[in-house]
Amino acid sequence: MNIRANHPPTAEMQATDAAHHLHPFTHGDALNAKGTRVITRAEGVTLTDSDGKQYLDGMAGLWCVNIGYGRNELADVAARQMRDLPYYNTFFQTAHPPVIALAKRLAELMPEGLNHTFFAGSGSEANDTNLRLVRSYWAAKGKPEKRIFISRKNAYHGSSMGSASLGGMQAMHGQGGLPIPDIVHIDQPYWYGEGGDTDPAEFGLQRARLLEEEIARLGEENVAAFIAEPIQGAGGVIVPPETYWPEIQRICDAHDILLIADEVICGFGRTGNWFGSETYAIRPDIMTIAKGLSSGYAPIGGSVVSDEVAETINAMGEFYHGYTYSGHPVAAAVALENLRILEEDGIVDHARDVAAPYLAEKWAQLADHPIVGEARCKGMLAAVELTPDKSARAPFSTPVGQVGLRTRETCFENGLVMRNVRDSMIVSPPLILTRGDIDTLIDRAVKSLDETHAWLKAEGLMTAG
Repeated sequence: MNIRANHPPTAEMQATDAAHHLHPFTHGDALNAKGTRVITRAEGVTLTDSDGKQYLDGMAGLWCVNIGYGRNELADVAARQMRDLPYYNTFFQTAHPPVIALAKRLAELMPEGLNHTFFAGSGSEANDTNLRLVRSYWAAKGKPEKRIFISRKNAYHGSSMGSASLGGMQAMHGQGGLPIPDIVHIDQPYWYGEGGDTDPAEFGLQRARLLEEEIARLGEENVAAFIAEPIQGAGGVIVPPETYWPEIQRICDAHDILLIADEVICGFGRTGNWFGSETYAIRPDIMTIAKGLSSGYAPIGGSVVSDEVAETINAMGEFYHGYTYSGHPVAAAVALENLRILEEDGIVDHARDVAAPYLAEKWAQLADHPIVGEARCKGMLAAVELTPDKSARAPFSTPVGQVGLRTRETCFENGLVMRNVRDSMIVSPPLILTRGDIDTLIDRAVKSLDETHAWLKAEGLMTAG
């Protein structure tokens, strides 16, 4: 294999990284003692590191490289746009062709009624925008007391002050004085971990009705919006029971609160449809987008809002909000080309009709493994729950996450990028996976689970907590 020598030796890069680079969601000292993994190239669904080792990327980067790596069309579009107009802002009654075209294209793709986009640089920024949009909307409607957002425990909506507050991850709330006021969280629809002996359909209704109970507790006149991911991604690929979303929609409609679908992960083909809202028949007032919008080739996000919300915001006077890179011309041009490829190459159709059904078929077989308590899959999102006792869905006696982390590192050794969330293993691969790619993914996952199982037995750790 011919690896281009266009970088310093791995050890040198690791030392430089340790000296100067602060990583996100990382224990810095532990990483620096070990040395970072340096990825240098990627093509299709395969990553190559600085030592030439290759990995099947089961996480599509960070849930985002929907069209796969190495699409030169996006590089060409970015280069052309940089030559024509590398940057201009969308403040001061100004726009440019790429952002105008992208806003129009999104309106064409969105579920009915979502025709207006406020652009941001990421999903975190977009969810911060949602906080201000929604509160400004209700103030303009003469109801400024409607300020409270309801979210879910273990949800992920970003890591800025506002978006991390909207999210419900306890570890994040333990740093930096979060959550900010007027954001509350209800329990998640996580049947495997929290459903006990309850039938999944009944559990879905129970968890949805917690929203109605919370609205009653807070007072409908004080509640502005409910925000949720169609499928919780970073929380562990929590696929809700089929009864959950219809009941959530009923409650939002009945109680005059806005429904925000955070589609940062689920959008642009991930669930087998263009949007998770289509998969679950959700009718959001606002949709958060990012990641698959550009397949990660350029940083971009946005809040797509209903006609009613847009008309109210437009009529209220100046909306004092925005980002330097809102609708960045290069990012907008790249996103447009990415959307063209998703559609014209039939990638969303491929995900729905070929890749997702085959992944579901093969993934279900993992449920037979001795340390797998559940194998769940929806579209191109999947998870396995690791357990020492399948019948009891019991956790390990080891600290939460230890077995998952060991499995994750074993996957890397076996040429597969899988992520652990607690002691769950999850994948969110590029939508372009072939049946052969899926066979490889499953083979490497089984090998890694086998090695983890052998380690657990050798260490005497096949015990329930």
